[in-house]
Amino acid sequence: MNKFYPPIEPYNHFLLAVDDIHQIYVEECGNPEGQPIIFCHGGPGAGCSINDRRFFDADKYRIILFDQRGCGRSLPFASLISNSTDKLIEDMELIRKTLHIDTWHLFGGSWGSTLALVYAQSYPQRTRSMVLRGIFLARDQDTAWTFEGGGASRLYPDYWSEFLQAMPAGVEPSVQIAYQILTSNDREQALTLARAWTKWEMSCCTLIPNRDFLAATTADETCWTVARHEAHYMINHCFLTDNQILKNCDKIRHINTIVVHGRYDVVCPFDNAWLLVNQLENAELVISESAGHTSAEPETRHHLIEATNAMLKREPQHRSC
Repeated sequence: MNKFYPPIEPYNHFLLAVDDIHQIYVEECGNPEGQPIIFCHGGPGAGCSINDRRFFDADKYRIILFDQRGCGRSLPFASLISNSTDKLIEDMELIRKTLHIDTWHLFGGSWGSTLALVYAQSYPQRTRSMVLRGIFLARDQDTAWTFEGGGASRLYPDYWSEFLQAMPAGVEPSVQIAYQILTSNDREQALTLARAWTKWEMSCCTLIPNRDFLAATTADETCWTVARHEAHYMINHCFLTDNQILKNCDKIRHINTIVVHGRYDVVCPFDNAWLLVNQLENAELVISESAGHTSAEPETRHHLIEATNAMLKREPQHRSC
């Protein structure tokens, strides 16, 4: 079973001004002459962690991580202004140009898989390969499954009941109502709901309950950005057209792709990965048979490291665009 690569520190980090409001945190680790790979974190709103550097062979990869607008170490913290999927895609492209990279590998999990897929569909000529985990297709039905009683609540009714206690009594749960509370002037009520929102989601992430994982992912600052960002994106249909990712798979059909997905993923059900891979000619689906959603689970971590090692040996499939 693959363990994380040893801890590493960035050899370069900076704030990149992407518009008049936002500066995004960017760091580089590993080998400056290695194959470039960009890490797309989840959420939206989660930010990167030190373990996110450790899925990659630091002798062979030039590892680029960034905190998306309004979260992690990016500024201004928790800002939802000018914060949308197309903006994040252009931020990634600005990072590529700033670092003088021609083509790169993409790595993303959960919302990060969404972002990687949309980037690749926007810039297929810049994408060498993709390693994706816990596929989120960002459809309205995917939002409803997790946050509007559409399915996940039936598997975890006890966790769901705790979440509902933070919602207004007698009101059907909806992302729209949650968003109104999360962005209201009542900071105490908003933070209470943000904690409940994030605890609900993170409680569903692992197949086996994991208190350490839950504690590490539900600090108040993380809850504040995760809940607000996710609700902001979800009420706006993740700033995508209906079923946009699957409808545009022809643009990325040629790209080397490895998808790792937990068989028992409740946050992003397994059929998301199944539907995606069946639209791609050059994709491999790896099933974590003892895992749920998160990359912290041992089997999923093992498969992700296997995948990043495999991509070092594969030649990119070029085509004219």
